[in-house]
Amino acid sequence: MRVIQELDLAEWNQFLEKHPLANIYQTPEMFQVLAHTAGHYPKLWAVVDDDGSVLALMLPVQITLVAGLLRGFTTRAVCYGSILCAPGPEGNAALDLLLDTYQRKVGRHELFTELRNQYDLSAYQTLLNAKGFVFEDHLNFEIDLEQPEEVLWSKISRSARQGIRAAEKRNVYVQEMTNAAGVFAAYPKLRQVYTRVGVPLADISLFEAACEILAPRDMLKIFLAYAGTECIGAMIALTFKGRMIDWYAAGDRDTSALYWPNDTLVWYALRWGKQHGYRVFDFGGGGKPNEPYGPREFKRKFGGRQVNYGRNVSIHAHWRLTVSQAGYGLYRKLPRTRVRNVV
Repeated sequence: MRVIQELDLAEWNQFLEKHPLANIYQTPEMFQVLAHTAGHYPKLWAVVDDDGSVLALMLPVQITLVAGLLRGFTTRAVCYGSILCAPGPEGNAALDLLLDTYQRKVGRHELFTELRNQYDLSAYQTLLNAKGFVFEDHLNFEIDLEQPEEVLWSKISRSARQGIRAAEKRNVYVQEMTNAAGVFAAYPKLRQVYTRVGVPLADISLFEAACEILAPRDMLKIFLAYAGTECIGAMIALTFKGRMIDWYAAGDRDTSALYWPNDTLVWYALRWGKQHGYRVFDFGGGGKPNEPYGPREFKRKFGGRQVNYGRNVSIHAHWRLTVSQAGYGLYRKLPRTRVRNVV
């Protein structure tokens, strides 16, 4: 076995096709999307055998919020799809080698590396912790789309069903898009939300690249909610191997109490996913269980199964991370300027 940082595309795709737990964040297409995103620098780490077959895969994305002198305080590595290895002893040995090599060679610009687990990795936690990747609780909700539609509807909370019905009475409708026009309609809504809560939003180049690379391969959908001619909400969903992920979503705060765009978009996406043969709707995260998190309570309303696949984090620069966290905390407390619907 050997560790490599360039991978034959055919071998890469074959590994993902055969592995039942492979996710969209581990695909060559998503790697390309992130490579075209400002401030994002994806890296490939893999272990192959003597025949070149992939045994383990890890795709950390170096994300830098501020370049220059502050780079060391604003750069982290995120593995959106976590790790993936072949089942059995050989895969375990490959993962051991991969993590050991990564920890020895990872650059010190990164404050930490975070594995965002997309499935239950409890069988690997002993190894991950031994390699410095400490488990942290992180919730999510998954909805079984193979249930009858009437069952899906019955599991939605009463308040959400009332919102969906009220939106229908007000002639709110959803438009499906997969092109740049959809991005330019959705992005201002995302900026409104992220600015209000003080969380950095990825540059628009992420979504433009996703439209260009993922949409032609049926790996991306944009759902826009409209009241008349006004866009009042958006959901950008990723689709791969029977799973539909709520990647980014936002509703217009000024009209949400009247038109309930967020409730409408989720219900539309559930029905769309079911009709197109997807097995699972993945809400894309629900925060830490012991911390208040408004989006978690919203997602809970739709009757999904709560899971705790968690995240594994390895800290590379403890003192810089402490300084960075303090600075980020101050940033989030600053007054927010209202963002208009412009890109």
